Amino acid sequence: MARQLRAEVTRNMILRAAADAFDQYGYGGTSLSDVLRYAGVTKGALYFHFTSKEQLANAIVECQQAWSVAPAKENFDRGAPGLESVVLLSVHWAVGLTEDPMLRASIRLSLETGMFSRPDSDPYREWLEETAKLLRRAADSGELRRGIDPEVLARFVVGAFTGVQAVSQILSGRMDLTRRVGEMWELLLPSLVDGERLPYYLALVDTEGTRRRQEPAAQR
Repeated sequence: MARQLRAEVTRNMILRAAADAFDQYGYGGTSLSDVLRYAGVTKGALYFHFTSKEQLANAIVECQQAWSVAPAKENFDRGAPGLESVVLLSVHWAVGLTEDPMLRASIRLSLETGMFSRPDSDPYREWLEETAKLLRRAADSGELRRGIDPEVLARFVVGAFTGVQAVSQILSGRMDLTRRVGEMWELLLPSLVDGERLPYYLALVDTEGTRRRQEPAAQR
């Protein structure tokens, strides 16, 4: 049992170290020597758990599924309101990208999958499918305005979030990401929900409160 626990700790150390390297340098710019240096483990320990850089990258990409897909499935299964769930999950994802290098690396690697082989699972396709399920519920329950296609909206929301986080990464290292996601919803929500419901949904993202939390005190 103790040996198994040590092996699990070592594996997680290697994954975290690889995530730090992939987050900073991408797949092409990272070597196994970089991972060894970041993790502080022996080459034997690394190869015991992962036989290649590609295997490491795939293990990290799988983390995105747990991060993006699992919470959406959970919300759907417990009957949560569809549009509200999508809005709140986008904020959850933004906070995760701000705080967790494993998630940041998984996103970067997902966009670089042409550089290495991936198994059949596709986290973006699954993310789209689960988002569409929630938005179909939103359409059926009257959360969305009539005439909005849930599948089209799901593709747009996932694509918009992906673009917003990418630009935030370039301009601020994602330090302003939750604020930018809030602004995204401020633009989208008036076209998605009836006017009397709009204040409720806007309160879910509260960009003014986010702005105050993210700005240094000297700039307030």
